[in-house]
Amino acid sequence: MYMTTVGRADLSQVRSVRGFSLIELLIVLVILGILAAIVYPNYRSSVIKGRRSDGYAALAADQATLERCYTQYFAYNNANCPTSFPNSQQGNYSVAVSNQSATTYTLTATAIGGQASDTACATIGIDQANQKYSNGQVSNTCWQ
Repeated sequence: MYMTTVGRADLSQVRSVRGFSLIELLIVLVILGILAAIVYPNYRSSVIKGRRSDGYAALAADQATLERCYTQYFAYNNANCPTSFPNSQQGNYSVAVSNQSATTYTLTATAIGGQASDTACATIGIDQANQKYSNGQVSNTCWQ
C-alpha cells in the first residue's frame, strides 16, 4: 500500500509541472520568422558592401603597380608593365586594365561569384587621374 501511495503522489507532482502549449510555440515561431524576414536582407546587404573592400584593395594594389611602372619607364604601356592582373585576393572581383597607353589607363574590377549579386556596384573602376567609376559611369556612389 505504501508504494502505491508514493507512486500516486509522484504522479500528481509530475502533472502539476506544465510545459508549453502548441499555441505558445506557434506564436514564438511566428515572431522568430518575422524577425528573420526583417534581419536577413539587412545582413545580406552589409555582407555585400563589406566585400567591396576586396575590390577596392585589388584596384589600389594594381594602381600602385602601374604607377611604379610609370615612375620607372615614364609610360604605363611599357613592355615591362603588366597588361593583365589576377583576381582580387578573396576572389570576389576580376580585374582588367583598359585604355592603357603611355599616359592613361583604366582599371576595372567586376564582381564575380557571390559578389555578382551586387547589382548596384557590379563594376568599380579607377583611372590614372584617380577618377572613380561605378558601373561604367564616373561616380563616387560605390566608393563610400
